[in-house]
Amino acid sequence: GNIEILNLDMKPGNTLKVKGKIAADTVGFSINLGCSSRDLALHFNPRFNESVIVCNSKCSDAWQTEHRDRHLPFFRGCTVKFFIEMLSDKFRVKLPDGHEVCFPNRHGYRKINFVSIVGGFKMISFKL
Repeated sequence: GNIEILNLDMKPGNTLKVKGKIAADTVGFSINLGCSSRDLALHFNPRFNESVIVCNSKCSDAWQTEHRDRHLPFFRGCTVKFFIEMLSDKFRVKLPDGHEVCFPNRHGYRKINFVSIVGGFKMISFKL
């Protein structure tokens, strides 16, 4: 099921904690943070068919340059928790095994008010 949260007030220094169960039959899912679905500061997209985590940003509905990380320490059917920390210059996503994926705050956002979770991920808890 897809989830959208429109009135988040995430600022540099805040950490978003997302816990959920990954669907057993999914090719992937994404956690998106930004101003809207057209303007994303962080698109965090584990892809099981490629064994990669793709991070990207979107400006006026146009995707930018992908960042790929081959460290994928979780699998279909498992329950996971992600810590997404917003810093002034980047986002730091802490994976379940402690590995961190960093992605630059390319648009210099000072506030994130839009979050969506799309694809094979069933949210259990969400805390800012």
